[in-house]
Order: sequence, then structure tokens, then C-alpha cells
Amino acid sequence: MNVVIDTNVLVSALWSKNGTCAKVLYKILNYELTVVYDQRILHEYKVVLERTKFGFTKDEVKAIIDFIKNEGLCIVAKPLDIEFVDESDKKFYEVAKTMNCKLITGNRKHFPNEENILSQGEFI
Repeated sequence: MNVVIDTNVLVSALWSKNGTCAKVLYKILNYELTVVYDQRILHEYKVVLERTKFGFTKDEVKAIIDFIKNEGLCIVAKPLDIEFVDESDKKFYEVAKTMNCKLITGNRKHFPNEENILSQGEFI
């Protein structure tokens, strides 16, 4: 199954190895889910996960990014003419809409109320 993963899900998965987000990451790492992304999303993953405040090791970040690059599906998303409160979230929505797949996020309120946009708990 193809899914778009919001960055906050990856952060939470690495922070709490037994939480709901970690269960999503487990499914990705066990090839049950394929992460769909574009270069904007991949860049955000890298920049956010490398923030010193999170304390993730360079090896952890590199492993996640490399896995997504090698096993995920990189696309060019169709730009959408829709306004977002936080424009940085729009790229996730555009990729999910382009591929007609689920978007998993810890911030559902940042996205339109649509059935393909799910919290990690709803997805699991």
C-alpha cells in the first residue's frame, strides 16, 4: 500500500519506539507500506530529523532517509490551487492527491477533512 508520511510521524516514531507512530514505521521497514514522496518531502525529512533538539544520531537519520529513497516511490506531484494555513504541509497533500493514496499525519487539523487523511492511530 502506498502512503504519504508527514514528518511529524517519523519524528514521533524515532522518539517513542513503542508508540503508534513506531508501528507505522515498522510497517514501512517491513515492506507492508511504501512511502510516496517528492524531493520537497525528502528534503524536509532530512532537515527536520537532523535538528539537534531531537537528538537523533546521524546514522539513524541516514538509515531512514536512505530506506525511503531506495524503497519508496519518488514522484513529481501535481500542484494544487488550494490554500493551507501552513503552506509547508501542502506538499504532503499534493503528493497524496497525485497518487490517490493515504496521508498519515499527527496534525489532521492542518489538512482538509478527507477520508484519505488519517492520524497514525486511525491508520493503525
